[in-house]
Amino acid sequence: MGARAAPSRRRQAGRRLRYLPTGSFPFLLLLLLLCIQLGGGQKKKENLLAEKVEQLMEWSSRRSIFRMNGDKFRKFVKAPPRNYSMIVMFTALQPQRQCSVCRQANEEYQILANSWRYSSAFCNKLFFGMVDYDEGTDVFQQLNMNSAPTFMHFPSKGRPKRADTFDLQRIGFAAEQLAKWIADRTDVHIRVFRPPNYSGTIALALLVSLVGGLLYLRRNNLEFIYNKTGWAMVSLCIVFAMTSGQMWNHIRGPPYAHKNPHNGQVSYIHGSSQAQFVAESHIILVLNAAITMGMVLLNEAATSKGDVGKRRIICLVGLGLVVFFFSFLLSIFRSKYHGYPYSFLIK
Repeated sequence: MGARAAPSRRRQAGRRLRYLPTGSFPFLLLLLLLCIQLGGGQKKKENLLAEKVEQLMEWSSRRSIFRMNGDKFRKFVKAPPRNYSMIVMFTALQPQRQCSVCRQANEEYQILANSWRYSSAFCNKLFFGMVDYDEGTDVFQQLNMNSAPTFMHFPSKGRPKRADTFDLQRIGFAAEQLAKWIADRTDVHIRVFRPPNYSGTIALALLVSLVGGLLYLRRNNLEFIYNKTGWAMVSLCIVFAMTSGQMWNHIRGPPYAHKNPHNGQVSYIHGSSQAQFVAESHIILVLNAAITMGMVLLNEAATSKGDVGKRRIICLVGLGLVVFFFSFLLSIFRSKYHGYPYSFLIK
């Protein structure tokens, strides 16, 4: 029975082979070749990605921010495959560009990148790069970028969206603000560690020493402590500093001014009501001081009992200070709050 069963099975297999369509063999062969090609392509992508990540990790081990030209930018930032996010600062640091804001922003960017590099959470999912205009002009042209500095996030998948461009004009470029923006875009939280800065401590120590020395020299006559005018001047200085936005500058870290890269024009007043420059706060401080001086002169002219002609001159000077500088202050307000209908002397 066993000997007869074997030929029977061979005849059945032969019949099954004869029943297969003649054109199925090329199709099966093509399918097999396609699977082999896809597997090889996937392996090639994996090898390429591993090489890119290895190169980025090597650069990061030497520098927290690596500089890129056009070729490196296209290879490591734009070209797939990529399973990591890139934060890129587009800047112009060459001396001939005279971009002081770029240098200030670069310092904050360096603090942020160093905080990430030396943190315990450091991994190969986030890297920091930089493209200088003089080293990657083609990159600026490719991205239609006409201002610097600019911070952009390039996600691991897909193209950058509008929120992937950091709003430097509104928020400023402090390292803490950049870290918060990166956390929103990548879910990577960076704790910013700033290098120790002893300038504040030294300034405070000098101030305490100066006050202590003054009190020691005048230890036999301390009536000046009860001088109302002196304390009024100190109070006014504090008020001017706070109302001009110095605390906002300390928190947000805005640039001192903005230079237009096309025509070289420098702007000292920010065009938005949501932000300001450091120079703008200085201008506001001077205007408030001038208006206050005018009010003091008007009060002096009204309350003093001196010569009438002298009082009249003091009154006119005080009135001129109040009118002119208040008009200037109102014009700045109009330029920032677009649509504000009122003006006085200066538009």
